[in-house]
Amino acid sequence: MHNDVAARSMTDSPAATGSPTNAVRVAVVGFGARAQIANHVATVRPGSSIAAVVDPTDRGRDRASLVHPSAEIFATVDALLAAHREREGGVVDAAIVTSPDHTHESIAVALLEAGIGVYLEKPLAIDVAGADRVLTAAAATGTALYVGHNFRHSDVVQTMRAIIARGEIGEVKAVWVRHFVGNGGDYYFKDWHADRSKTNTLLLQKASHDIDIVHYLASSYTRRVVGMGDLLVYGDIDDRRDRSGETMPDWFSLDNWPPASHTGLNPVVDVEDVSMVLMTLDSGVMASYQQCHFTPDYWRNYTVIGTEGRLENFGDTSGGTVRVWNRRHEWQERGDAEYPIGGVASGHDDADITTMGEFFDHLVDGAPTIVSPLAAREAVAVGALAAASLRQGSVPVDIPPLPDHVSDYFAARTTPAPDSQPTSGRTSR
Repeated sequence: MHNDVAARSMTDSPAATGSPTNAVRVAVVGFGARAQIANHVATVRPGSSIAAVVDPTDRGRDRASLVHPSAEIFATVDALLAAHREREGGVVDAAIVTSPDHTHESIAVALLEAGIGVYLEKPLAIDVAGADRVLTAAAATGTALYVGHNFRHSDVVQTMRAIIARGEIGEVKAVWVRHFVGNGGDYYFKDWHADRSKTNTLLLQKASHDIDIVHYLASSYTRRVVGMGDLLVYGDIDDRRDRSGETMPDWFSLDNWPPASHTGLNPVVDVEDVSMVLMTLDSGVMASYQQCHFTPDYWRNYTVIGTEGRLENFGDTSGGTVRVWNRRHEWQERGDAEYPIGGVASGHDDADITTMGEFFDHLVDGAPTIVSPLAAREAVAVGALAAASLRQGSVPVDIPPLPDHVSDYFAARTTPAPDSQPTSGRTSR
């Protein structure tokens, strides 16, 4: 197993003894809407189970008891860790952390230092210092850390990545992203997500996926950012209430339209509902990202422009298409080549399953991963510093580097990226 401390725990574990699948005992930390990702544990690692759940609220613990009746229930991470230390063989081997964003840093560090492998929902943290603290703890302890950037495993991203790797658009020079967050009012403005002290910015909670994919498609990281944004719609809604104990499915409805008709917003609403980011990458690639939380439709659109063509996706789930234009002509709707997008018709269950499987392969077997904690840190750096830029009059901000020993540690545990910007070998139709 990748981590010696966790390996000893698993060897002593009744769940693991004699099991050819290296079954893992898993804790879920934070039992809100996103905790459903833990339902994939037994699917991707047969014999594994949810052995513990941590949630600070009565309703969260009640929900956990119903969904995972055999799990031990704890009110705090400290209580879980105390039981883990006291019990021979420990309580769990790994944890899936789906708690609110501002808690990620402290929870992840505590688990890592206890030798418990961590699947940490994105974002890694809500600022650069927090992200660096988590990565440094993982490198210092050697405990497995995985950040849930599942979008890398989506079919639309893998399709775009393959087009670039085949050289169909030449060398990537620019990436533009538009994110239409049609469910933004329900998803992000009726609970803690709307509170800057708990999220910092939706350029972390929401945009970290797309910033990570910009880096993935361009095979390089951002070194300078400029941000613009404002709270244009949801800040004007006076109907607010405390929804403690509730989760998003309790209030979500497609009937909540138009945006100004939303009711029951979080008592604190101080994150931007429109944000724009300009990025200069270390390869020289120029990129932009735009996010709006009051559109009627819900999807993201990528345009990647290279030296010999461009690609663009229309739809981002099954039924959509990635189109490539790599011949000279006037406007045409159809691409010179087109590739159907596979996967699920809505949501991201397919990417969740693949991501969870990758985590356990890394945890148990030490397998390298496509998803990278190092890349997760760079996504946090862009989002957090773009927010700082937009709140300071759109001043440019440079991304600070990680210490070399931390970068080297994670680089050795991530699947080497193939050359995604070949200068020859282009195919066309």
